[in-house]
Amino acid sequence: MPTFAILPVKAFGHAKQRLGTGLEPEPRRALAEAMLADVLVALRRAQSVDATLVVSSDHGAQRIAAGHGAIVLEDDLDRGHNEAAAKGIQWALDEGAERALLVPGDCPLMDPAELDELLARHVHAPSALIVPDRHGTGTNALVLTPPESLEPSFGPGSCERHLTNARLNGTAGEVVLVPTLALDVHAPEDLAAVTEALNTTRGGAARTRGMLRQLLRSGS
Repeated sequence: MPTFAILPVKAFGHAKQRLGTGLEPEPRRALAEAMLADVLVALRRAQSVDATLVVSSDHGAQRIAAGHGAIVLEDDLDRGHNEAAAKGIQWALDEGAERALLVPGDCPLMDPAELDELLARHVHAPSALIVPDRHGTGTNALVLTPPESLEPSFGPGSCERHLTNARLNGTAGEVVLVPTLALDVHAPEDLAAVTEALNTTRGGAARTRGMLRQLLRSGS
């Protein structure tokens, strides 16, 4: 089943502003770039992902995506995460994708083996597998079979919203816990959780690990 991973990526200049109390703009941008690179590496290593598409208006994000073998779809209007996700889904459909994996660019611990396990789950189409964040309220990934099974509605409270919308339109919705996809970075406490997880594991997220060490040394 042709499976496309779709990453809507916000312009780095506006990225991670909620980290502003602890990080200046340049370190925030560098951290966002490092996390995106780690996510792209994990997607390339996942055997069940046939292609990766990055939707972004940011030239730096586009450059990183191309450097990791991803397809780049320019999002000139930069209207938001859901609009970029919908644009990516339409592109994937036009290219013959039968399944879409929507993931963010700020889950640096993403494990390729866990992605393959998620994508190996047996589903009855139309289907939406909904992966929550560590709080159980947001959505950190969607697996849509086929890609148009559910309209993306990311944001606060999106896990329950995706589940409800799936029921309303006759799509089989299921919440699936994926540990390494639960940790995304929006606020200082998220960054602390990711740092703690990296300190207790080995391997993976090489660029994020390096960037956090650099920030620690510089006192940022």
